Amino acid sequence: MPMSDLDGATKELLSCQVDHWVTATARLADLDDLASHAAWNSLENYLGVSIRQHLSAVVRQLDREAKSLQAALTAACSRAPLAGVRRQLLAFRGRYLSVETTLDFFADAISTRTSPKIGSLMRACDTLAHRSMTQLLDQLGKPTPVVLTYLDKGLGASILKAGLRLWDTTSLNPVAAIKITRHNLYRPTALIHEAGHQVAHIVGWNEELPKMLQTGLADVSPQLAEMWASWASEIAADAFAFAHTGYASVTALHDVLDGGPATVFRYLPGDPHPIAYLRMLLCVEMCRQFYGSGQWDDLGGVWKKQYPLSQSPPEIAPLLNASEPLLPKIVELTLRTPMRAFGGRALVSCVNPERVKPDALLAMEKQLGPALYTSIHWIWTEALRLLALTGLRKTSSYKAAEALTMQEQWMLRLGGALQTAA
Repeated sequence: MPMSDLDGATKELLSCQVDHWVTATARLADLDDLASHAAWNSLENYLGVSIRQHLSAVVRQLDREAKSLQAALTAACSRAPLAGVRRQLLAFRGRYLSVETTLDFFADAISTRTSPKIGSLMRACDTLAHRSMTQLLDQLGKPTPVVLTYLDKGLGASILKAGLRLWDTTSLNPVAAIKITRHNLYRPTALIHEAGHQVAHIVGWNEELPKMLQTGLADVSPQLAEMWASWASEIAADAFAFAHTGYASVTALHDVLDGGPATVFRYLPGDPHPIAYLRMLLCVEMCRQFYGSGQWDDLGGVWKKQYPLSQSPPEIAPLLNASEPLLPKIVELTLRTPMRAFGGRALVSCVNPERVKPDALLAMEKQLGPALYTSIHWIWTEALRLLALTGLRKTSSYKAAEALTMQEQWMLRLGGALQTAA
């Protein structure tokens, strides 16, 4: 039966639309259009291959859907099938845009490696984050995801965890994509916090720790137990960063949290981040329990002086007052309590924070001397402790400039931009 004039006009219009989206899909296949050759080449080979393979598979799936749309249009010869093609076209447009979002995320992340120097620093960050995860996951017999770090604006880091579904809805993220902020590029302990989120997701700590906190604090106050349990994922990541980088992670976090009373005392039910006032004091308590007295005590004292509870909103002041005595117990539950997630061991039995105690870091520096910062053997072996050490050095204002230079030099060596000693 011949099509009516209106049906013919409908098919012609649909044909133009389908051709447009099919052609746009074909252009996505050239991944070299996403980022420059220099940016792609700044990735370690295994990382670049992993991302390319994943994105190519996503585009191939979209291309199959485009060909299916074309075939449906070719076969349509009456009003009802044409209406079906239009519905399929509208759905395809949405799929195209979601795939485009996935590709653009990786393109933007890769393209932040704007120069050989930045590329090298980001490769060092890839290594640091990956190393922190392998140190724990290897002990549990679990594979460590590939890491892609990238630079972005803002105060705090973030992670798009490996294994989560991406915007295209058909694929799982092949890498742990960690954002490091520009202001923290030379003290990237936040990378380790974000890596902690990935580890907690892999081993099931995110499910176990809230129950541990809820049970452990219930006899004090069910309300407080529920509140602290709701913050478990961020507490876990802070503990992971502390175990790997010690006081350096605490001081870096301080500079992110120190945003004035409105920020420090902000309480948003449902937000996984603890109230900043308590979060800072909890990290100080971690230092006290594992390192004894030290400069963290001054940090805690100044913090409380700058943010007296009289400045807090009346509705949360009782929660803050009642929570402070609980901080030692929360540290014990988080760091010292055996967990199924860790094979029946405590976090500190898997990653010992004593290795990044200030005295231990300074003893390492004294023993190894300049080779610690120039020898690829020691840089590779002690990368995480170097991060902890240079972060510690920056807490003394008269040594901060020297520590910054040393940090840049060993990170560039770790990232392959500088020649290293044997």
